[in-house]
Amino acid sequence: MARRERPLTVHHLNQLLLVCSLVLLVAVAAVRISSRSGLPSLLVYLGIGIAMGQDGVGGVHFNNAVLTQVIGYAALVVILAEGGLGTKWKEIKPALPAAASMALLGVAVSVGVTAAGAHYLSGLPWRQSLIIGAVVSSTDAAAVFSVLRKIPLPARVTGVLEAESGFNDAPVVILVVAFSAAGPVEHWYTLLLEICAELAVGAAIGLAVGWLGSWGLRHVALPASGLYPIAVMAIAVMAYAGGALAHGSGFLAVYLASMMLGNAKLPHWPATRGFAEGLGWIAQIGMFVLLGLLVTPHELGDDVLSALVIGLVLTMVARPLSVVLSLLPFRVPWQEQTLMSWAGLRGAVPIILATIPMVNGVAGSRRIFNIVFVLVVVYTLLQGPTLPWLARTLRLGQGPEAADLGIESAPLERLRGHLLSVAIPEGSRMHGVEVGELRLPHGAAVTLVVRDGSSFVPLPTTVLRRGDELLVVATDEVRDAAEKRLRAVGQGGKLAGWLGLGNGRPGS
Repeated sequence: MARRERPLTVHHLNQLLLVCSLVLLVAVAAVRISSRSGLPSLLVYLGIGIAMGQDGVGGVHFNNAVLTQVIGYAALVVILAEGGLGTKWKEIKPALPAAASMALLGVAVSVGVTAAGAHYLSGLPWRQSLIIGAVVSSTDAAAVFSVLRKIPLPARVTGVLEAESGFNDAPVVILVVAFSAAGPVEHWYTLLLEICAELAVGAAIGLAVGWLGSWGLRHVALPASGLYPIAVMAIAVMAYAGGALAHGSGFLAVYLASMMLGNAKLPHWPATRGFAEGLGWIAQIGMFVLLGLLVTPHELGDDVLSALVIGLVLTMVARPLSVVLSLLPFRVPWQEQTLMSWAGLRGAVPIILATIPMVNGVAGSRRIFNIVFVLVVVYTLLQGPTLPWLARTLRLGQGPEAADLGIESAPLERLRGHLLSVAIPEGSRMHGVEVGELRLPHGAAVTLVVRDGSSFVPLPTTVLRRGDELLVVATDEVRDAAEKRLRAVGQGGKLAGWLGLGNGRPGS
């Protein structure tokens, strides 16, 4: 007789909300601890999930690989959207060819070398070896975004690594699905054509949705500022869904669409970035805790040695070789290649992809999951905290730069203008500049300065200070030029025009 499932009641909902809120609070506190100790936060979240699991104090029995995969995909969409919104186009544009090469050629080299190591050194069957090689060849966007943005690396290095993490999910997902299918892969070139087609479709849809979304948000004044963050995230998710339903790469689509939105100077941008960052943290916490619940710690012992051997092949042979071969046409200095080899960070993405063979019923899929889990934990613990040290050793760390201005724009639809709220941070070179020396274009003016809790209308000779907030009114025609000039002065001070950071002529 089939067992009847108990319906979810309000009492159960209350219990669930209590547990989820406690987990979130513990995870938020863990971020503070991990940032001080250098321990990657993803390991802390995984630890929370393991502690709640059947071998931990929580005793929760959870083995639903299908649900984990679905929630993991949804979380990855949010994480890629948040990462794309924070990616600066001027930094990533020169890195696109190199990143594309690493996402295609680099993945192929990494899969082949890692699979060979898994087969010959650990004795795994070829099918399991190929699946593991494909799964661990994807760098994790969440890990890359969270670690690299704390290290003052050259923009070209950060651009290549961030773009690679956004691009290489598509070919890896195709390979893992193909290797996990019931029948064997007949022709290698069909996989290559499928990968290229999915990337092309995903890129086209992502760019189209991103352009249309940014155009609409810039020209439509919504009645409440809180609607802009919701609209931006909805557009990003729509890009993923559209790309996936069109048999393209939804992950590439959401990343490109978010990148276009993030570089479009949308209204109320600081609020949007804060909202997206909060959603990104929730997605990471939920995803890692769920993955921690799925793992069974007492089953990992037999696979630790295999995971360490395969991880060593991946880290010391496959990844460096893939970087060298992929960047051969681009004449990248050896110091940067060394850092990129070590910065191939793995995180939740490989663990999520390891659920695909479990869902498809591949023989030995539980062992594949355990190997990938141990590999990710051990080598993330090794690579993440040592990246800053390696960057300093290779002399790739940059000195302190002028802090960028925080500019929030609110459209004034009836007045055909914009109100720019400008916050001058501590490191800005706008400190000491007179209002008249801003040389804003005709049609833009500083109407109010807020300083130490009080506001006043400035004179042309008013000297701006760190911590000031400015209200700048600009017409539609000069809004972009006004923001460009403000950012230029924030970076170069009153000599911004001479330094090539902006046109210093009055009325420009």
